[in-house]
This record gives sequence, C-alpha cells and structure tokens, in this order.
Amino acid sequence: MPEIEIRLASAADIVTLVALDHVSVTDFVWKMEMIFEREQETIGARFQKVKLPRSVKQNYPKPVDLLLQDWQHFSGLLVATIADNPVAYVSLVIDRITRAVWVIDLVVDKAVRRKGIGSALLLASAEFAHENGSNTLILEMQPRNGPAVALAQKMGFDFCGYNDHYYPANEAAIFFRKSY
Repeated sequence: MPEIEIRLASAADIVTLVALDHVSVTDFVWKMEMIFEREQETIGARFQKVKLPRSVKQNYPKPVDLLLQDWQHFSGLLVATIADNPVAYVSLVIDRITRAVWVIDLVVDKAVRRKGIGSALLLASAEFAHENGSNTLILEMQPRNGPAVALAQKMGFDFCGYNDHYYPANEAAIFFRKSY
C-alpha cells in the first residue's frame, strides 16, 4: 500500500471528493427496539446486530453534492491522499458549547477501503480536536452502515445515543463517542 498523506482539503479537492464512491456494502445492520416498562419506569432502546441474508448496498444518507456548497462551513475538512490523489475525507464540526468535535462525514473511496485509511482519518481527527481545545470525538452514522459501526468499535468508540429521525427521509442515526 502506498503511503497515505492526510492534510487539510483545498478548494481544488472538492470536486474529486464529491466523485468518490460514497456507497457502502454491509452484511449486517443494527436493529433498534424501543423499551417501555411502565412498572419499572424504564424507557430505553436496545440495538441488536442482525446478520443479513445477503450483502446490501447502503446509500449515503444525505445528498453528496451538498459538500460542494458546505465544505467551507466545516470546522475542518481533512483529506487523505495517495500519490497526491484524494481517496478519502472526513468533515469535522466543533460544537460551540461542549467543544466536542463531531465527525459529520467519513468517506473512503471503494477502491482503497479496508486499508487503514478510515482509521488514519479518525486519528487525524483526534489530533485536530486536540489542537482545537477538545478531547472528544463524536461519530454519527446510519445503523445500517455495518462497516462504519465496526470501525467505531475497532477504534474504541462507545455507543452514546441515537436519533430516530436524523437524516433526510427521517432516517435514523446512531452516535459513538471517544475521549482522548
């Protein structure tokens, strides 16, 4: 594997980043079950990993071309390159109150997945957070994005919540957190 360089994105990178393959393929999903136990005054949710009968393509949860207009509004946009060619990116937003850094997008082009690039971008995101006065990263993802959930778990992130109507078309999001 050629060496990966991670740097701040430039305007010249954006068209290439939008053109990356944003579709993921998964063999499992996280099924959510709401828990209401009136006698014990308990409300909650349980997530269960469910193996799918076959691999399923998972479309990106928001319009990819929004990156064209929104990229300058992120607190940071890091790009991973191989031989100066952008192959992945992560968009970051610093919460004004908590100073936690939210990983809004983490995309690795299909041709170079499972080579450590997503992990490298998360480590660079933690460094970005530290440089900006934060020690916390929060990841957001669809519960149907098995590879993203696996990456979060592999990198030591803990489940910290969900929103059942987060993405366009009322798609759910789950959140993972890690403090450094």
